[in-house]
Amino acid sequence: MSRIDRRVQKSQEAIKNALIELMAEKKFDQITIQDISDKANVGRRTIYDHYTDKFDLLDKLIEEHLNELRNLCKSAADLSFVEGNLIWFEYFERHYSFFSTILSSNGAPAFRSQFLKFVIEELDGEVELTEGINQGLSKELILKFFGAAIVETVIAWITDGLSEPSKVIAEQAGILLDRNF
Repeated sequence: MSRIDRRVQKSQEAIKNALIELMAEKKFDQITIQDISDKANVGRRTIYDHYTDKFDLLDKLIEEHLNELRNLCKSAADLSFVEGNLIWFEYFERHYSFFSTILSSNGAPAFRSQFLKFVIEELDGEVELTEGINQGLSKELILKFFGAAIVETVIAWITDGLSEPSKVIAEQAGILLDRNF
């Protein structure tokens, strides 16, 4: 990686971290590009070199985390839901500041809907309707039901709505998924 690439990467990380920190301090609508610039210690031009506006920055940040979760799903394709959930929750713990901030800010509805869409896409290949306990049921209903359950469980854990340790939640949610897929 060249020196310029590292500088660009370092600037982008500073910009993303600045946005997360600012979202913890005030509402997204109140955050300006100048605020981000000041917090990240980069020029406004640097931000505009990489992002159209603060909404684009937030979208790219969300997309980046969903892509990482997607990669974790691919690497865990042969694992049980319990094992896969443990990997997910470890990721949520490593990036807790992002997830807790995004879910307690007014960016939450955008994140929640993108996260739900992502979870449903990931579950889609797991639904078996021709035999077993889900035979004859609506695939769309199953996906929405379990997708919403996963999303709300993750959100409840991140926002302190569930007091159990992440390992316990991951295991128990995984058991429920393994029973139904």
